[in-house]
Amino acid sequence: MLTKLLTKKDAVVIGTVKIDLHRKDREFETTYALDNAEGVKTLLSDYPKFVSRKRLGEYEAAEVLLDLHNAIELADLTDRQREAIRLVYFEDLTQVEAGKRMGVGKDSVNHLINRAADSIADIYYYWAGHGEGYSTGGRING
Repeated sequence: MLTKLLTKKDAVVIGTVKIDLHRKDREFETTYALDNAEGVKTLLSDYPKFVSRKRLGEYEAAEVLLDLHNAIELADLTDRQREAIRLVYFEDLTQVEAGKRMGVGKDSVNHLINRAADSIADIYYYWAGHGEGYSTGGRING
């Protein structure tokens, strides 16, 4: 059996395959507009999913979790805001259950979480403006 090595001149192009190297980044940025409070709360709601993905060895999930914890530290949250975030998102309690543990009502827990999410979003907004790997797009008027 004779085989002939084809040169570029002899080769026939059958088709091309396009690989979208940035698809995951765009999907992440669309789902989690981290420069606004709603995007931050969406990410916090998906915290268990990122922990599971990290445990499976997914490097990107580990990066997301590390950045989230860094943003929380840098956001200058009050102790009550940190506690509300921890109970609701990291310990998976309802706002009512968290409120009982904290000695406040559900509305107070909701307010604490909203204020905390605003502060965390400010950190991501800063990072986006300084080329730290995040983009803006979810923030309206500022």
